[in-house]
Amino acid sequence: QVQLVESGGGLVQAGGSLRLSCAASGRTFSSYAMGWLRQAPGKEREFVAAISWSGGSTYYADSVKGRFTISRDNAKNTVYLQMNSLKPEDTAVYFCARRDSRSPYRTEVSGYDYWGQGTQVTVSS
Repeated sequence: QVQLVESGGGLVQAGGSLRLSCAASGRTFSSYAMGWLRQAPGKEREFVAAISWSGGSTYYADSVKGRFTISRDNAKNTVYLQMNSLKPEDTAVYFCARRDSRSPYRTEVSGYDYWGQGTQVTVSS
């Protein structure tokens, strides 16, 4: 059983920064790629960023490229999302998720098999 618990969300002004954390249970964390996805009110869940099992490869949605950074610490079973230069359109619930190793769809919701409960990020203008 895999459990993912996000933290670090909150209310921030436009231009500000937040750092999200996702703590994972289980001994196989370092074997899996991980991702962050988000869902804004009235919208579908969308891909934000992903990181390979080693941390050597990272991937970003065009909308966050250059502003967000995904990283991981396998010794701590934790994946992070550093968010800088936040915009009101970044307001959403942010979910940490484990990549489904059987799926080729890195940027699709279907490419992830375990999810956290989400953490709210609100960016005021």
